[in-house]
Amino acid sequence: MAQDESIRMVLIGPPGAGKGTQAPNLVNKFGACHLATGDMLRSQIAKGTDLGKEAKKIMDQGGLVSDEIMVNMIKDELLNNPACKKGFILDGFPRTIPQAEKLNAMLIEQNTPLQNAVELKVDDDLLVARITGRLIHQASGRSYHKLFNPPKEDMKDDVTGEPLIQRSDDNAEALKKRLGAYHQQTEPIVEYYKKSDIWSGIDASKKPTEVWEDILIALNKN
Repeated sequence: MAQDESIRMVLIGPPGAGKGTQAPNLVNKFGACHLATGDMLRSQIAKGTDLGKEAKKIMDQGGLVSDEIMVNMIKDELLNNPACKKGFILDGFPRTIPQAEKLNAMLIEQNTPLQNAVELKVDDDLLVARITGRLIHQASGRSYHKLFNPPKEDMKDDVTGEPLIQRSDDNAEALKKRLGAYHQQTEPIVEYYKKSDIWSGIDASKKPTEVWEDILIALNKN
């Protein structure tokens, strides 16, 4: 795929599969925008948009933001975010078949149909080992791993020397719950995209550089 070609894709994978590693690679290579559900929600709320206000009201009451609001937020980004002119990488959405259908209808209406749905596949046991060793530098978002990518000095950020933290939900019990919910909700999505011939499954237990090579091959496939 040439540098200036746009990409329009969904990145699917359980917590710890490496989406946070691979999405920036895609952004750097193709100049596309990375639309991660949580970031998008926070950005719309911070900007005080109508959609953001509506979402905040629901979240403050402990509710789940509707599919309609999420699809409209994506539409808003595609229309108003200059980075999205070269395409987009959707991360964390869709999570259910109704969401996928609404997203599809909106993208077709905008003349920007999806080209690829890439699934990062990893066994649950390996994910537990990956996630429970994850360490974060809160201010920058830099992440390390006790086993696979340890900081130079124990529990300290390499760049600033500030302390690293372990997120409260990065423990085996919480992760197993998150994986259970992921399999229940998201596996039907994989089946949905397999039917439309844009799906590719990638073995994400490999080294990140090898996973990246496989993603590029998958994107060239269609």
